[in-house]
Amino acid sequence: MDFMATKIPKKPVLPASPPSVGSNDSVVLERRTQKVKPPQMFQVVLLNDDFTPMEFVVYVIQEFFSKDRETATQIMLKIHLEGKGICGVYSRDVASTKVDQVTQASREAGHPLQCVSEPVE
Repeated sequence: MDFMATKIPKKPVLPASPPSVGSNDSVVLERRTQKVKPPQMFQVVLLNDDFTPMEFVVYVIQEFFSKDRETATQIMLKIHLEGKGICGVYSRDVASTKVDQVTQASREAGHPLQCVSEPVE
């Protein structure tokens, strides 16, 4: 069985040819380096209260912020005298986890110790 074409096939449309070397229509692509900023850091701060024992605050700083006893005692005294003290600087997720851990440990021990995270300026 033979089939006959009823219409003449059209030529496909070809994309424009790339400009020749040396022509004024050439396109130059510049490589841009992306400027990546480091993530914003957050400081974990313990707040002073009149009910939490100083020894428990030292324990929390040692346990959750990996400070030695002397450094933990210095931070605890700063909290006691100035009302708050920075225990560490971390990324947002790590700081949030530290706040949750300290808050849970202090509630389980029956202490009202407050811990917050603040953006580092």
